[in-house]
Parts: sequence; structure tokens; C-alpha cells
Amino acid sequence: MKTIQVEMIHDITCSWCPIGYRNFVTAVENVREKLAERDTQVSIRFLPFQLNPGMSDAGEKIETHLMERYQWSHQQLMDYRKRLIGVAEETGLTYDFSKRTHYYNTEKAHRLMHFAEAQGKQVALHEALIDAYFTEGVNVSDANQLVTLAEAVGLNTEGLMDELNAQARSNALKAKYQRVGRQSVKSVPAFIIDGNQFISGSNSVVFFERYLSELIVIQQVPEVVNEVS
Repeated sequence: MKTIQVEMIHDITCSWCPIGYRNFVTAVENVREKLAERDTQVSIRFLPFQLNPGMSDAGEKIETHLMERYQWSHQQLMDYRKRLIGVAEETGLTYDFSKRTHYYNTEKAHRLMHFAEAQGKQVALHEALIDAYFTEGVNVSDANQLVTLAEAVGLNTEGLMDELNAQARSNALKAKYQRVGRQSVKSVPAFIIDGNQFISGSNSVVFFERYLSELIVIQQVPEVVNEVS
């Protein structure tokens, strides 16, 4: 069986990353028959990117952060939030800003995602993190909360707390950050397809369906993306 290898570059607290992810996986389901006809499957793994690497574990209020960063008025912030919630709802996501009040440092959460990959549970953990943060407002920089999430998705958590609180990243995780760095990523989500093609943005289901359909048929990546260096 052939495998289309997909690496999604994301940040745990990025509002548009779950939307891009849901649109992609929906597109995969929509072309499932075409994939089966070509004896092809799609595999997805996650690569780390931090939008706010200098943020403290205590985090920062989302309203304050966005208004200061973009020089928005409160009305501009509310208009943006309304649009974001609407787009999220279209993909089946719930963004509850009465609970999701802060951005947090995501170093530990990315370490957990890396830890989960070795046990084949990255996708399950990713889904759990989406619900925990965007719907329940969980502090994803809190190691205890992360261990609880890990246990909930069936991870063997032996050694996890040490991994989360270590002074330095493991060499394997460093390699992932370096891989992302070579792509000169400015924003997320982004997708690396089969190791050599790059798609940027939380594109629509239709976009991803068209992309995958062309890829399945011609067995090469269509020209709608940029080469990865």
C-alpha cells in the first residue's frame, strides 16, 4: 500500500490550526474511495512551532495580547472573535472564550506531542488537546494537566513528567524544530506533503479535496504549492 506522508506544522494555542486540521481530515474522508482505488492511505504526524515562545507558563489574556499586538479596538477584537467562532463551528469545533481566556507557553505541550508519537497516539492526543484548550480552557503549560490528558488517551506516562520539566529538549525534538526552521515558516498551520511540498494556511475542505484528488490521480504533487527547501 502506498502512503501519502503528511506533516502538519502547528502550535497548540493557534486558533486556526484546529480549523486547518479538521478541514484536511474531512477532505481525506471525502476522497476515501479514491484512495482505496489507488491502494493509498494518508498518514499524518505533527511538527512543533511556537507563536509565542517567550510567553510565561502563566500565560497572557487573549484580549490583551491581540489588542496590543494588532493595535485593535475592542470592537475589532469582537468582530474577529465572532468570525473565528463561526468558522470553527462550521468545522464542528467549539471555541468557548468564557473558558479559553489565555494564551500559554506551548513548549511542554509540544514535548507531550513528541512523547505521544513514539506510542502511536499523536492524533488522539492532538484531538484531546483541541478539546481541552479551545473548549475547556485548560492551561496547556501546566505539566500536571498535560499528564492527566496523556493518561486519558491511554499513554504510558512513565518518565513523562521528567520529559516535560527537563531543562533542555531531546535531540529528536530539536531535530523537529530544526526541520520546521528550514522551511522559514512565518505562520501556522502549514503542511509538508511527502517530505518535499509545502502548503500554508487553514485552507478549505474543497481546496484539500482538490489537492488530494490530483495527487492520487497523477501520483505527483499538483502545482498549487511551493517546493520545500
